[in-house]
Amino acid sequence: MRERDVEVLLKRETEKLGCLCMKFVSPGTAGVPDRIVLVPGGTAFFVELKAPGKTERPLQRHVQERLRGQGFAVFSSVDSREKVGEVCDYIRDLREKASKA
Repeated sequence: MRERDVEVLLKRETEKLGCLCMKFVSPGTAGVPDRIVLVPGGTAFFVELKAPGKTERPLQRHVQERLRGQGFAVFSSVDSREKVGEVCDYIRDLREKASKA
């Protein structure tokens, strides 16, 4: 599976759950995650996609830690159907918690 295939799968599966899965581009800022997922109700989190077996560059890890430091969830090295499933499980958990609040 190529990174592009994982990206298409992530977009399709998160949109099935009612989310927006937007390409995240920040001109002038290198190392930002590939996608930002916007969950109904006001939650946002970031996803870094990779081809299987690839890992983040040091700058990408640094940016992810800065985002986490601001309180955002960041999924790293999403490179498979299973990891896309983990992202979707996270969305389901968020929605379940919101429905109980």
